[in-house]
Amino acid sequence: MRQSPNSLYSLVFPLRVWVVLLLFALPATLCVIILPGRVRRRRVARRAGRLLFWLAGISVMVTGLENLPAGACFLASNHSTYLDGPLLTAALPPRFGFVIKREAMGMPLLGWLLMRLGSEFVERFNTKTALSDATRLIQLARDGVSLGFFPEGTFHKEPGLWAFHMGTFLAATRAGIPVVPVVIRGARAILPAETMRPRPGRVEVELLAPITPTGKRGDDARALRDAVRASILMRCGEPDHSHKKLERS
Repeated sequence: MRQSPNSLYSLVFPLRVWVVLLLFALPATLCVIILPGRVRRRRVARRAGRLLFWLAGISVMVTGLENLPAGACFLASNHSTYLDGPLLTAALPPRFGFVIKREAMGMPLLGWLLMRLGSEFVERFNTKTALSDATRLIQLARDGVSLGFFPEGTFHKEPGLWAFHMGTFLAATRAGIPVVPVVIRGARAILPAETMRPRPGRVEVELLAPITPTGKRGDDARALRDAVRASILMRCGEPDHSHKKLERS
């Protein structure tokens, strides 16, 4: 049976992506790592990310950048695939770092890259360490540092928006800074959680209206978390899994 051009492209597409990663991503990563100056490294990482997605044939559309406050803020995004971090790196202004699970520090090369980009590593399950991390994030926010994070903590094979961790919402509430909900659509279809075989597709990154905490208490942080999650759920196009327990993955 003769294959259609679309099916042939689907077969060739993974090879194209991996060739781009081997020939361009590794040199770009090493370049970012050795560059002096955090802002310069973030700018190069942003440009390299955009170029890599273009070379790989993955269309990325970013909307809502006008919703970013001029001052310090946090960004909370849904999380469905390994593409999400590189997507936000390519989409966001270089003033943003990322809050990342501490386990990522031990990943070869990637952990070093994340540290050089000024990522903040946090503990998800050790309460004592998590409290210390929250205190550090509060001080960073008060110092005018803007950060992006994935409040689900990890991604799952099953499509849906899962429950949110509280840590960064507590930090935003104590510091009195807004949280911008970010919605990523299409990334799961390109790189499903159960495979490393990418598929052709288009990704949309949408920044929604910022949400400002109304006070500095625990109840205010929970209200902020719920409002941000509801905003993302309305736009992400996936089921609500808030009733399911957060996992240790």
